[in-house]
Amino acid sequence: MNLVAIVGRPNVGKSTLFNRIIGRREAIVEDTPGVTRDRIYGKGEWNGKTFELIDTGGFIPGSEDLMEKAIREQAQMAIEEADSIIFVVDGSTGITKFDEDIAQQLRRSNKQITLVVNKCDNEMLDNNSYEFYKLGLGDPYPISAVNGRSTGDFLDQVVENLSSIEIPEYEGLKIAFVGRPNVGKSSITNALLGYDRMIVSNIPGTTRDSIDSILKYNGQELLLIDTAGLRKRSQVHENIEMWSNVRTGRAIERCDVAVVMIDAERGLEDQDKKIINQVEEARKGIILAINKWDLIEKEVQTADKIRKIIHNDLRTLPYLPIMFVSAETKQRVHKIIDKAIEVDETRKYRIKTSELNEYLMPVFEATPPPSSRGYDMRINYVTQVSTQPPVFALFLNHPQYLKTEYKKFIERKIREFFPFEGTPISLIFRKKN
Repeated sequence: MNLVAIVGRPNVGKSTLFNRIIGRREAIVEDTPGVTRDRIYGKGEWNGKTFELIDTGGFIPGSEDLMEKAIREQAQMAIEEADSIIFVVDGSTGITKFDEDIAQQLRRSNKQITLVVNKCDNEMLDNNSYEFYKLGLGDPYPISAVNGRSTGDFLDQVVENLSSIEIPEYEGLKIAFVGRPNVGKSSITNALLGYDRMIVSNIPGTTRDSIDSILKYNGQELLLIDTAGLRKRSQVHENIEMWSNVRTGRAIERCDVAVVMIDAERGLEDQDKKIINQVEEARKGIILAINKWDLIEKEVQTADKIRKIIHNDLRTLPYLPIMFVSAETKQRVHKIIDKAIEVDETRKYRIKTSELNEYLMPVFEATPPPSSRGYDMRINYVTQVSTQPPVFALFLNHPQYLKTEYKKFIERKIREFFPFEGTPISLIFRKKN
């Protein structure tokens, strides 16, 4: 899918425009320079063309010199990574030195550039856009990201030259290896590809942000997705982190099962938790692989002890399988594939309605939902409405008043009765007619 990046100096309205294009408030919007720091990634659609949209944010490092370097690097990474670039400037302040620096980089690229002059909230303010012809990037589009004024005009330009040809998606099981930099993603992939029972071939035409390989394992064909490292080492930490997160997000979207790699020597860190949450929110299968297990002193840290610590840190995700592996010694690396196949089968698992109700209705009768707002709550029945991921619909008399704690209770009970290891499940609640 085409990748479109929004670039520009801080506080020109990039996040507001991002929200406008994807149609929901996903980015954090605040009238403070540098408020966007985390990965911002979503899907857009215009005139029948879909694209993936990146909000590069606009952080302000500690010094003027570092900010200049950060903004320049951010634009360069967008040029390298994206198929099309939306360059946002501020019509209320006019051209700044930073705008000129970014424009100079963009002019040298062969990418499609759309120049957007934000904060032109009415026709009178459109006059502010004429100054930006000086940037040499073609016609500027005066818009208001806040109220949506004239946003359709520039989106026509953005999608005009985007490819409408989609590369056919691989139909077999897709396994993505994701995690922090230097945690061993590529090493694990290489160890798997070197395993003597596997026949490997590279896939041409894959995306620039991943390295894909087809692997035949015990008669089954699989696709391994290894997120590629950035070609150019950034000197600004936030830049490298943001684009690494973008690549991670794209890999998660493409896969069926994500193997989140954890460094055994460093343990579970905040960035690991963010990636795990990304996988869970995308409702993909998930496995935690603790790499570099060969380096751990087993008398000090046992697998059971580490497993207990991780499950305590991730209390809302008790269903995650945890594996202890070593890319260096190839210890248990093939077990990752075995577990991924199991998790994929679990995602496809469908339970008969009669079986669901046979197990769950006695539980709901013995422990009914607590009354709410004076209403007695009663669940009538439950059915599974889809797989990959599994989704269950529960029919009850007042679904809008069902408490969050009881929803968690329902999920726990479903998992007690049925095998959903490594698989997020979704619950929807409907009114019984």
